[in-house]
Amino acid sequence: MSYKIKEIFYTLQGEGVNAGRAAVFCRFSGCNLWSGREADKVQSVCNFCDTDFVGVDGTYGNNYTNANGLAKKISRLWPSKNFENKFVVITGGEPMLQVDEDLINALHSINFEIAIETNGTIACPKSIDWICVSPKVGSKLIQKRGDELKFVFPQKGFNPKDYLKLDFKHFLIQPMDGPFLKENTMEAINFCKENPHWKLSIQTHKVMGIR
Repeated sequence: MSYKIKEIFYTLQGEGVNAGRAAVFCRFSGCNLWSGREADKVQSVCNFCDTDFVGVDGTYGNNYTNANGLAKKISRLWPSKNFENKFVVITGGEPMLQVDEDLINALHSINFEIAIETNGTIACPKSIDWICVSPKVGSKLIQKRGDELKFVFPQKGFNPKDYLKLDFKHFLIQPMDGPFLKENTMEAINFCKENPHWKLSIQTHKVMGIR
């Protein structure tokens, strides 16, 4: 299988439970909750998306023809003097449109721990080490278990009781970016104080100005 990749880069994870951890990010191109036409983006389920996942024109973006080739490219970005705690975050767009066991096996064979960031509309292989689901109100949630459920807040129709019954270790609220970020952040803070089963997730990479 070939893989359509928007970009690959080395940074620190900026949000969620693993915030602050060194990671290679591999961003897959394309998303099943977006029509693919810019004019129709406002009609998408998650029209608040803040990520460019279209095309293959980013850093090391390309159509990779096989899993081993993509895994080797990811590995080259990890510091050569440190082979411990190798961590890759597979994200998108929606990575589960393309991720398969060949890629997972190729990354595991070179000692990478694999995390995935997904909208949860496609089931994830159990062989992925860390599953972070970011559900979107209006889409059908298929992946109902994992390590981290991270909800972009607010979304109209969100009821926390609908998610707390799912099999996740961590439940996080992340303020929606955009022109109302300040208001959304205060609302998210108040929500977590009133619903202490939820934790606040901040996009620290944006605060610190890192990629």
